[in-house]
Amino acid sequence: MDPRDYPPQEPFSEPAKAYHEEVLRRGSTVVGDEIHYGTDPYQSVLICRPAAPNGAVLAFFHGGGWTNGYKEWMAFMAPSFTTAGITFASVGYRLAPDHTFPAGFQDACAGVRWLAQNASALDIDPKRIFVGGHSAGGHYAALMALTDLSDIVRGCLPISGVYDFGPDSGLTMRPRFLGAADAGNEAAASPIRHIGAEPCPFFIAHGSEDFPHLMRQAERMEQALVAKNADVQRIVLPGCNHFSASYAGGDPQGPWVPHAIRWIENY
Repeated sequence: MDPRDYPPQEPFSEPAKAYHEEVLRRGSTVVGDEIHYGTDPYQSVLICRPAAPNGAVLAFFHGGGWTNGYKEWMAFMAPSFTTAGITFASVGYRLAPDHTFPAGFQDACAGVRWLAQNASALDIDPKRIFVGGHSAGGHYAALMALTDLSDIVRGCLPISGVYDFGPDSGLTMRPRFLGAADAGNEAAASPIRHIGAEPCPFFIAHGSEDFPHLMRQAERMEQALVAKNADVQRIVLPGCNHFSASYAGGDPQGPWVPHAIRWIENY
């Protein structure tokens, strides 16, 4: 789907506009199948299937501060994974401020449930469903892996994710997707507060030049998972800022993709 055909969303900041243009350029030749799991145009999934599937699927969620973004943003990542036999699915979801928490999160979960329910037709092993995302998408991936889809998700691969909205989050502004201040959604939306006794494996990544508060959150998330005896690995992507950490998701020889593929293959 062409991003211009979606309902309007919040105006881009200058860095977000540059990112938007770059990821669309990188993914311009990627072809996949589009399915809809709901009636809203954002409730859709782009599925890129490998020639020789190994059963694993990586369902990935775009960033954009919960107010911007398209599933088409992540298309550039697909070839690195389909070449390795991994089905790649970029899952869209509704955005704030029109849709506040938990609407977008529930959408993301619904997209992954659709993949699980249609696993046979997609040559997917329902026991090898992995989720990941960049920035806000990494937040949704981590939250679903620890809450609503903990019985479905085999492993979680967030890049520059957000794991906490509490007083120690380091966020300078309260994200609008949380809704009104009196809604009290901070705890419910914070993955770090939902780590149970047997969390799924996590492969956490962020750039060495990422936003400082997100780097600190990643370290805290790793520590919290280790405290629950989780199988967790955290890698730092050298020289990457918040946006180039996302670009690394499509570089088959870069600092993230080879490690992520090997990590998935271990499960």
